[in-house]
Amino acid sequence: MNVWEVLSHVISLVVAYVLALPIGWNREREERSAGIRTFPLVAMAACGFVLVAIGVLGATSPGQARILEGLITGVGFIGGGAILKHGTQALGTATAASLWATGALGAAVGYGLYDIAVILSATTYVTLRYLAPLKDAARETDAKDDRRDAP
Repeated sequence: MNVWEVLSHVISLVVAYVLALPIGWNREREERSAGIRTFPLVAMAACGFVLVAIGVLGATSPGQARILEGLITGVGFIGGGAILKHGTQALGTATAASLWATGALGAAVGYGLYDIAVILSATTYVTLRYLAPLKDAARETDAKDDRRDAP
């Protein structure tokens, strides 16, 4: 292994970490179960698994599919831990979905698909940050409809 390969790995891991920071920051500000520490670590770990797989199996190996399958399942399991059932409601689904997107972001960086990683990061952050008021407005509309329908 040469210095340039090591530097390339370090850059990929740092990029995955940095692209996940805004998502983690949003979840931390919203006081969710996963936040500023979890999201960058998930992205960096997913990236790391992909880099290891490429190093061990080779970039064109069909075994790469098994690595992605394991990542999808593993990150989904982590996300599942963020979901809590409270009465008839499931809380934490946006955090779980954003963890899953962050895992995909890290994998994309590991495979050198930076455009996909940036789009995942930006879309996830924008969705979490700017669609929350829309969600609140929908709840208010539902509450008004419920009051009108009451006898």
